[in-house]
Amino acid sequence: MICVLTGGTGGAKFVDGLRQVIPPEEITLIVNTGDDLLWWGLYVSPDIDSITYVLSGLLSRERGWGVKGDTFLCLQAMGQLGEPTWFHTGDRDLAVHLLRSRLLAEGKTLSEATSTICEKLGVKARILPMSDSRVETRVDTPSGELSFEEYFVQRWYQDPVNSVRFAGASDAEPAPGVIQAIESADAVLIAPSNPITSIGPILSVPGIREALRGARGKVAAVSPIVGNAPVAGPAGILMAAQGLPCSIAGVAKAYEDFLDLLICDTRDARAADALRGNGLRVQCTQTILRSAEDKAALARTVLSFAKSGELADKSVSDESAARAAEHL
Repeated sequence: MICVLTGGTGGAKFVDGLRQVIPPEEITLIVNTGDDLLWWGLYVSPDIDSITYVLSGLLSRERGWGVKGDTFLCLQAMGQLGEPTWFHTGDRDLAVHLLRSRLLAEGKTLSEATSTICEKLGVKARILPMSDSRVETRVDTPSGELSFEEYFVQRWYQDPVNSVRFAGASDAEPAPGVIQAIESADAVLIAPSNPITSIGPILSVPGIREALRGARGKVAAVSPIVGNAPVAGPAGILMAAQGLPCSIAGVAKAYEDFLDLLICDTRDARAADALRGNGLRVQCTQTILRSAEDKAALARTVLSFAKSGELADKSVSDESAARAAEHL
């Protein structure tokens, strides 16, 4: 079994590649919920939705979010009624939010609601929210503190950022199955997602970093930074606000207490050499994902890198090592 920590568009692209090269039943995904928000009274979980749509074949590849071929008639009507429309929810997308909101109102947990939606959409992989507790990514700016979606979508991440925090994290618990998935996985992969606001909320939940440090499989991260810039989005701004350089060294620093392997783009070969000199295992490959073939190729390469080397350094038994090699 492969366990993936993921969030954001980079994470969705990476998962799209994984589903092409290994059976979805062999994948457990731990997904960021720090972006979750109430929109028009409905509970929206953007990263869970994107992963669900990828695995069900519904994701709009043109936009990178939402449902392909969706219409936006409700959005238009709400705008005519004077309601906010900066968060673009399509009509078919709204159906998922309506169902999730009803399930939550009936007393179901976010994990249970996610499982129900996945079953109805034919998703075979296991999708787990990082927590059933509410953890909200808050971005501190000179204009005040914003939710991540306000900062990212409504204001197009134009505000300077002082810092980022994860409200509610200290009182949260990992969702059922999260710790077991990390500890028992043949490999744990961290998608090329924003280290601060896509993976950071997951790591903020008590117990998850500890589980990663104790994982029996290798923990491999794919860098979302190429050179000194993110592939997309505000990762560089947010990393700088948290005291991390916008570089593969910054990515390695964010994950330093549990990371076994960092995978970066070939254009970072010189920086990779410097990290190797500090004792980190680093592999270079092509990480820019422009096509389905690119996604599948990166997934195959990451799985190959993750299974190579001395598995014994995680105290894996011969039987477990053989199983890992078979799955990878």
